[in-house]
This record gives sequence, structure tokens and C-alpha cells, in this order.
Amino acid sequence: MSITPKAVVLISGGLDSMLAAKVVLDQGVHVEGINFFTGFCVEGHTHAIRNQDHKKPKRNNALWVAEQLGIKLHIVDVIEQYKDVVINPKHGYGANLNPCLDCKSFMVRKAKEWIEAHGFDFIVTGEVIGQRPMSQRRDTMPVIAQESGADDRLLRPLCAKLLPETLPEREGWVNRDALYDFNGRSRKPQIALAEQFGIEDYAQPAGGCCFLTDEKYSDKLRDLWVSQGEKRYEIDDIMLLKVGRHLRPRPHFKLIIGRDDGENNYLKGYRHRFTYMYGTSHNGPLVLVEGQTNDSDLELAARITARFGQGRDADNVRIEVVEQTGDPRNFKVVPLTRNEMQEAWYI
Repeated sequence: MSITPKAVVLISGGLDSMLAAKVVLDQGVHVEGINFFTGFCVEGHTHAIRNQDHKKPKRNNALWVAEQLGIKLHIVDVIEQYKDVVINPKHGYGANLNPCLDCKSFMVRKAKEWIEAHGFDFIVTGEVIGQRPMSQRRDTMPVIAQESGADDRLLRPLCAKLLPETLPEREGWVNRDALYDFNGRSRKPQIALAEQFGIEDYAQPAGGCCFLTDEKYSDKLRDLWVSQGEKRYEIDDIMLLKVGRHLRPRPHFKLIIGRDDGENNYLKGYRHRFTYMYGTSHNGPLVLVEGQTNDSDLELAARITARFGQGRDADNVRIEVVEQTGDPRNFKVVPLTRNEMQEAWYI
């Protein structure tokens, strides 16, 4: 009696991992998905918060992909374990603070631990040679397999014909002839394969699904580390870096300014952890103040808050400031001028 082989697929929510899962699934393999939550995912709450993103699908794409494929998805929280990958990447960072090679090795290693704990046979990823400049190169793919400990139990169906034969192929769990030889940055082969499979809706790639590939986000994280005097973070830190305008008017404090009602409402959830301020004479943003401040600092912050509100052209604006002690104070300020805002120190 034959035993159906079992594979776990790293599901990011993008097209490549969706196709890789589909290719293996169609060969009669029992497939389940796994998604590792690091805290840096692009998807999720950010699309639901901002007014301008209302037309974007409000979905977790990894869950959505699993549903389309009819497979079970396991979402695993690796926030704490992942910190060392971000802070001390063995292979360094990419263009921003993206530790892509260390990240992929970490993910595959965690998947290896998972298949050993759950009696699965091999691991599948949607990697394509040449698709990503750091982790998806011909010379780095063996590094991932070796450093993760997965070795030849790691199958990349979309480019398998360009790589050495793996255990699933030798054992006959998958047919190598039914795998692919995709190579390079062009998405045309994947899009054509999606059409062949009847897949019409899928997430569009934009620098990956991780905020660490984003230049502005990376600048904010570097600023956080500089202000702390060391490279460390907590989950609330990295979530707040995704929301609002971040300004550092003076080295010892920073402002997080809501850009619309959606972000204002989100930032309200943090207002008891920070000094915060908002306009009472004119509508405007909710602003969190992070750091140690004196009266001069708060007055400057109030003027910046007024500049981003509907009273930016008024002679003066009333701003209510609530310090962490819970005591409210009122400032009557002149909004910063346009020229002064050029020195407002955006992060």
C-alpha cells in the first residue's frame, strides 16, 4: 500500500509560493502551508487603517492563498526568534535593512523543525533563480539549503530543473519532468503559468512582502536604534513605524503624526503610553510624542501639530497636550510656516 508523501510549503501570500504549492499539489502530494509571522509583514492592519487604502483587499494573502488552493495553513509566531536575524544578520543587509539571505535560511530552518515534529517529508518554496538579488541567486540557494539543515529535502519547483536533483525527485514523490526552469527577474513565466492553472487573482509583488525592504521604513528603524543607543526593538515599536509621519524636531524626541482619520484612530490605542496632542480649535491629527521633553519641546511639537491641521493658515491654534501623567495642558501657538517646516526633520 503506497503512502502519500507530505510537503509543507512556505506561503508568503505572493504568486510564486502559490504556484509552487499548486505544482506539487497537482502531483498528488499532501500539501499544507506554513507562514511565519515576524511583525514586519506588509499585509494586514496597514491596509485596513489608511483611508487611501480602502480599495485594497482587506485580507491576509497567505490565508487567502491557502483557501484558494484548498490546503491548511499554519501561521507561526516567530517575532522573538526573528529579532536576531534582523539585528545580527550573518550575511548582512540588502539595499535597506532586509536580511534576505539570513531570513530565508531562518524560515527554511523553522520549516525543517516543523516537518520533523509533524511527520512531513519535505519542504517547498517558491524561489526562482535570479528573482531576488540577495537570497535568490544560483550561488546563495545552496547556502540556504545547507545553513537551514534542510539540504536536499528542500524543493524549489519553479526552478528545480536548473538545480541538482533533490530527495523528493529521487524518491519519486514528485516528477522532475513536471517541474520548471524559471530564471531571472521577469514575471512573465509565472503569470503564464497562473493563467494555465486558471489563477486570476493574486498579490502583486512590490519589493517582497516585508517592510524591511522599504527605504523609508528602514530609515525609521535606524533612527529608532540610534535614539535608543542600541539595536533592539519590541513589537509595538515596529508596528508604530508602519503608521503616520515620523519627525524628529530635536535629537531627544520624536513625533508620530496621523495622516488621516484611520491613522488617528489607530494611534489612539497608544495614547496612554505617550504624551500626545491634538487641535481643539481646528481639526487636525493626533500626534504622539516619544522621548523626554520640556516646555520648549512641547511648544515646538504643538506648532508642528498645528501646521498639519486645518488651522495651518490661522493666526493661532489651540492645542491640547496630555502628558503621560494624564494631566492636560493647553497651548495657544502659531503654526509652523512652510519654510520652517523644511527644517522639521522628517525621518
